[in-house]
Amino acid sequence: MQIVQPLTAPVTPVDALRRIAFLLERSRAGTYRVEAFRNAAKVVATLSTEELRQRADQGTLKDLQGVGDSTAAVVKQAVGGTLPAYLESLQEKESAPLTRGGAELYASLVGDLHSHSEWSDGGSPIDEMVLTAVELGQEYLALTDHSPRLRIANGLSVERLIKQLKVVDAINDSLGDRFRLLKGIEVDILDEGELDQTPEMLGKLDVVTASVHSKLAMNAAPMTRRMVTAVLNPRVNVLGHCTGRLVTGGRGKRAQSSFDAKAVFDACIEGDTAVEINARPEREDPPDELITMALELGCLFTIDSDAHAPGQLDFKAYGCERAERLGVPAERIVTTWPVDRVLEWTSRGR
Repeated sequence: MQIVQPLTAPVTPVDALRRIAFLLERSRAGTYRVEAFRNAAKVVATLSTEELRQRADQGTLKDLQGVGDSTAAVVKQAVGGTLPAYLESLQEKESAPLTRGGAELYASLVGDLHSHSEWSDGGSPIDEMVLTAVELGQEYLALTDHSPRLRIANGLSVERLIKQLKVVDAINDSLGDRFRLLKGIEVDILDEGELDQTPEMLGKLDVVTASVHSKLAMNAAPMTRRMVTAVLNPRVNVLGHCTGRLVTGGRGKRAQSSFDAKAVFDACIEGDTAVEINARPEREDPPDELITMALELGCLFTIDSDAHAPGQLDFKAYGCERAERLGVPAERIVTTWPVDRVLEWTSRGR
């Protein structure tokens, strides 16, 4: 991956608005602020440069629905050929790497096996997630929207997932060899270790990330059986955010689930399932001691953003800092592998 280089003048109004939204998300700004710029970009994208210039001269940019004082100023300065002051200020404050450590490993990452779109509980269209991944220098991204029983996250039924796969095909057709959007899912691990999607549909996917989202306080013995059953399923490739903990953020804190970590990680090795290092700052999951255990046992890993918005795709830097600090070698991290090797790995046992 690469650090996004600051934009310089001249810049299109859409690019300026998109970059502001990206930098705000990356810095974990409030959703309302982010959406103001992203929604304005959608509106502005439908208009010609000449119409935008005329509106800027006439002072009618704010007559456009979804364009306010701040976004109108960005558009006016961009069409005038200067770098918008808001963007310039934000780039000075927020363009630095997110962490001090992990830079070498961050540069080695070429993919991400856990991301969400507005099809489930993400905040942006699939194409916006893809465009940002390309700008970050990724070579592939797995679209892993939620499975149907996670209703609070608008999980995908069989019918909706079929429709989404057609969208993914269309995006890949348009991109050629430049980038690969992988067909995936974050499938819920149910009470007895069953997966919350039909085997037929799981067989149509490139990547299956399996996570526990319910009954996180289950006793250790049944939780261990539940997780072991899931990671031994030949359809499963990645064990997502294995403890379910929350350490900070707007959702508050949540204690980690209790389970026999050695038994689960041994099963991951047997099932050729990677342990996800979930890079979301509110998760930091697994904890350091469990990453060290999985490393010593011989597990594979992924470093994933679990991004629910474009600016969060860069959260992988947090996971890289932890993995590098704990001594996880790049060759054991699936998301440093080229996409053909990843697909060869995920297809085993299916």
